[in-house]
Amino acid sequence: MEHLGARISYVGAGEVRIELPSRPEVTQQHGYFHAGATSSIADSAGGYAAFTLFPEGTTVLTVEFKINLLAPAEGERLEAVGTVIKPGRTLTICKLEVFAVAGDRRTLVAVGQQTLIQVEARPER
Repeated sequence: MEHLGARISYVGAGEVRIELPSRPEVTQQHGYFHAGATSSIADSAGGYAAFTLFPEGTTVLTVEFKINLLAPAEGERLEAVGTVIKPGRTLTICKLEVFAVAGDRRTLVAVGQQTLIQVEARPER
């Protein structure tokens, strides 16, 4: 996320928001945010949302996710919102939404769903 220039803007139990400012490195040939950048922040928002509900000593890995791109992603920044739909002991399901923000206008540009797995944290190397 640091490489992309993304940052967490909100953390709550079962919900995380990540913002990504527009810059040439995260756009494609037409000037829209690249689908890869859009998908990356959505995946991370969902992962961190699930992680907020996991017990100490565990961590999170994405098992699968599906993204539908609804509109060209253009604006000052993107905001990805990950929300836990169904927490579980092993698998957790999250809803993913990505909004393009330009001034006061927020446009839904991508939606998705994600499955995450809770795993035991590995010791630091």
